[in-house]
Amino acid sequence: MTGDHTNQLPLEDLHSAAGARFGAFAGWNMPLTYPAGVMKEHLHTREHVGLFDISHMKLFVVSGPGAADLINRACPLDAKALEFKQSKYTFFLTEAAGIVDDLIITRLGEDRFMVVANAGNAATDEAHLREVGKSFDAKIEPLDRVFIAIQGPEAAAVLESAGVATDALFFMQGFEPRTNWFMSRSGYTGEDGFEIGLPEADARELLAKLLGDERVMWIGLAARDSLRLEAGLCLHGNDITPDTDPASAGLMWAIPKDLRTDGKFIGAAALSKILADGAKEKRVGLKPEGRQPVRSGTQLFDADGNPAGRVTSGGFGPSAGFPVAMGYVSAPLAKAGTRVFADVRGTKVPVDVHSLPFTQHRYRKG
Repeated sequence: MTGDHTNQLPLEDLHSAAGARFGAFAGWNMPLTYPAGVMKEHLHTREHVGLFDISHMKLFVVSGPGAADLINRACPLDAKALEFKQSKYTFFLTEAAGIVDDLIITRLGEDRFMVVANAGNAATDEAHLREVGKSFDAKIEPLDRVFIAIQGPEAAAVLESAGVATDALFFMQGFEPRTNWFMSRSGYTGEDGFEIGLPEADARELLAKLLGDERVMWIGLAARDSLRLEAGLCLHGNDITPDTDPASAGLMWAIPKDLRTDGKFIGAAALSKILADGAKEKRVGLKPEGRQPVRSGTQLFDADGNPAGRVTSGGFGPSAGFPVAMGYVSAPLAKAGTRVFADVRGTKVPVDVHSLPFTQHRYRKG
């Protein structure tokens, strides 16, 4: 991204027609809210179906004889062990084991993988992948697709009504149901849901059907944030950054056990040392006392006034019914029920460490 140029979504006209209020996010002009407002949008997703335009995210196909080896070098992942259609949450790491980006990688075929990267990091990720890729016989192909997410308990039923079969997928699976389409079942809300990457003309046709269904509502970035925060999911740039490692972030579940000690991925040696020494801080859920949310950047202190950590994401949780936050506290304080204090404009607000997620996940696992 250079200068003040802001990318427009291919479907911006649809959002304008729906009354979206736009704002800048990761170099894109994105719908923040629609006329229903963040509270209704959030609850509608939990009760029915939320429709999200995630075309700011980037899809890459990595293919060729060296594709799996390239992915194994770039990520703490065993790409060859993935079954066809299997999706896996993983990362690009720095040599110091900092998280360059978090990704979802799906095995589409013998030597063909789909990589889904975050908006703000699309250019960085592509450059990183190409740099690592110089040593491997693999092709890296950024796709030009509209990307939409259909999330909520009625997501499968709504897609079936629109003529899109969903029975081929369970949670954390993805495939190419039609030419130039990619469809996965994962989601950033904690609800059952699907992501579909498809050409713009196909997207407009599908959206016309979806938006004609009374169960479906457009959802903006504001509710996407409160939904993912309740679900305890990380936002890159806030909860995970190149200064955080997977051990501190509580994301070691994403790294196969045998790779933790003798992986060949970038950052393996540093991560192995962090694991041996023990992470100094841990990502935790945080529940402030009262109704006042604590925001990203707020400093945390222990009962004696010593620095104890920081808030990395915070807001109100409409489904939880109370303010929700995530952040990092020093490892000894990282157990549910521990009380710390947030400095909110000079006032010490009591905050309890809370287990994640705040609202139960409802994925379709089989």
